[in-house]
Amino acid sequence: MLTMAFTNLLLFSLSCIGLFISSLWLLKSLRIITKFLKFSEFITGFILLGIGTSLPELFVGITSAIKKTPAISLGNIIGANILDLTLVIGIPILVARGLKSGHKQITRDSFLMVLMTTLPLILMVIGKEISRIDGIILIVAFSLYIFKLYKQQKEFKKKVKSTLNRKEVALNFIIFFVSLLILFKSSDFAIQYAKLLAVDFLLPPIIIGIFLLSFGTTLPELITGTRAALSKDKDLTIGNIIGTVVTNSTLILGIVAVIHPIQAHALYFYSSSIFMIMFAFLFATFISSGKELDWKEGMALIL
Repeated sequence: MLTMAFTNLLLFSLSCIGLFISSLWLLKSLRIITKFLKFSEFITGFILLGIGTSLPELFVGITSAIKKTPAISLGNIIGANILDLTLVIGIPILVARGLKSGHKQITRDSFLMVLMTTLPLILMVIGKEISRIDGIILIVAFSLYIFKLYKQQKEFKKKVKSTLNRKEVALNFIIFFVSLLILFKSSDFAIQYAKLLAVDFLLPPIIIGIFLLSFGTTLPELITGTRAALSKDKDLTIGNIIGTVVTNSTLILGIVAVIHPIQAHALYFYSSSIFMIMFAFLFATFISSGKELDWKEGMALIL
């Protein structure tokens, strides 16, 4: 029994590594493809930071819903959001020795993010589950958020410059589709072994999502955020976190619920959701308190 549990844990870990590596290659190829297609700065930033870094959670969510274990995805979303709001933003703050946060728009978006993370909890309290109708509500909430972003950022019409040759672009299209396939298969294996681990350790599936799967799916955000913090794009790091948390809490949970209604262990869901909302509010408060997130606030988030 112990040997089987160890084997399942090892295979689960390998699946998470597959998620991580394929996500990095997917983001890298996406960055080159968007340059080639000469999208605007806004569209490029949104595709790469808003959607791209949430692809592991999306694929895990779709796979778990198809396999009728959406509680794993729910746990993954909660755990990923908690990690994004603490470790994933805390490390770039320390690496960059502070991140600017004083823009009024970012402050408003951070408190809107708190509202978006609260919405799934409200829907669960009302209906004792996140139903298909709730899923549609979450997707509509995401659409309204995107419309708001577009209205704010529509002045950014500058095209991203491209100096790529056709061979390089063709290669990256191939990398993109291969990475997509590996990401899908890794998600499938991750859900399969997550279910087995839940049985091995006599735990509700939501716990596996919160404490194990979330680390594998948030690594791309950590790498992207740290790279941005070390580059000239350090100001994008905070926006990346806000966009990712909103996408996870609305679009991805909405898609999962539409495929299969989400039910979970009440105690674990409510307690972890409250922690997630507390961390979201703490993060928003740090942003609104000054012009920069300094090393003290970064260390507080990590701790």
